[in-house]
Parts: sequence; structure tokens; C-alpha cells
Amino acid sequence: MAKAKEVTVEIPAIKTMTMLVKIVGDTPLICHAFSQKAKTQMLDKQQLKAKQGRKAKDPERDFLDGLHSMDKKPIADAKHIPPCGFPARGFKAAMVRAAQDAGLKMVDARRFFHVIGDLVEIKGAKWFMREDTVKIGQGTTDLRYRPETTEWWAELTIKYNVGVVSKEQIVNLINLAGFGVGVGEMRPCGKQSSGCNGMFHVELNGQIKKGKK
Repeated sequence: MAKAKEVTVEIPAIKTMTMLVKIVGDTPLICHAFSQKAKTQMLDKQQLKAKQGRKAKDPERDFLDGLHSMDKKPIADAKHIPPCGFPARGFKAAMVRAAQDAGLKMVDARRFFHVIGDLVEIKGAKWFMREDTVKIGQGTTDLRYRPETTEWWAELTIKYNVGVVSKEQIVNLINLAGFGVGVGEMRPCGKQSSGCNGMFHVELNGQIKKGKK
């Protein structure tokens, strides 16, 4: 039996760059973090635990639980709200959804770049309680209390594959995402969304910074 020849395979290095892009909110941002209460109820249901009686609605608690605290700790009261953020995956999802507007396939765009981090800090925000009437099925109406801020900005750390997408294309995707998709509740484009909240644009006043390779 002939001895197999050794073959050397060269794998080209993936060339990536990281840049910091400042975005500025154009419309109010409404957050709705998955609260510990909701997680407990879901786990109890999966473990077939007996349902507990409904507790009285606590609007302030619902408001505070809807925030994404940067330190991941429960927020005690509305007078001392710590720095809060928004999931980085939400900004990436908006950019991927906007890829179609730039002539890219969503499934491809998902591989081209990453928004680094777990939470992106929302800066300049003054959070207040928002009340909305919502339908929850079978004609039942309920009230929802969520955090909202009318002024906000953030810095996105984007790592992208230089071989398949350019810095200019990334910035364009962010702008398209901010205009046509948005982030948070009641945004222009999303599941059960038909609002105009969570819109933003790229601040081009020297706020795009290249990072290391």
C-alpha cells in the first residue's frame, strides 16, 4: 500500500479591525429587561410547581426591573438609578435586519461583524416610568410599566472582518439600522412592533475611532 503524501495546508489569517462608533438617539428608547420575577415564574412552570396567587401590581418595581443595570444588580429605588445599558445583541440584530436595505443577505451579514460586550451603556439618559395599555390575549387588557428615556447616546464597539466588509459599510449598516429598525420596545421594525421609538443615527463628528487589529 502506497504511503500517503503529507500535504501542507496554509490557513490564511482572518484580518479584523475594531472601531468605536458613537450613536445618538433620535426617538425615545423604551427598555423591557426580562425580570427575575418573570424568570422565576417560568422556572416554576417548567418544574410543575403549584401556581401562587397573583400579587398586587407594583408599577415602580416593574419600572426598575425593566432596566438593564450595568452591574447586573437589582435596582433598589427610582431615586438612585445606576448606569444602565441595552443588550449588545439588540444592536447587532438591528444591523443584521438592515443588511437587506444595503443589498446584503442577512445570513451573511451575521458573520461579518460583532458588537462587542454584553451590555452597551446608554449614556445621557434620564429614565422615567412609562405606562402603556396592552392586549395579552383573549381580549384581555393589561397595563405595562416600562423605563423610557427621551435623550440618549451610546458607543458601539464593532469588530469586523476587513476581508469581506469595509468600515464605511459598517457605518452605513448602523445608520440604516437606526432609521429603519431601531432597538427596544415599540421600534419601527421587529416582532409585534409598529412604533417609531429606539431610532438613532451615527454621530460623524470625529467619533469613529479605529482600534487594534
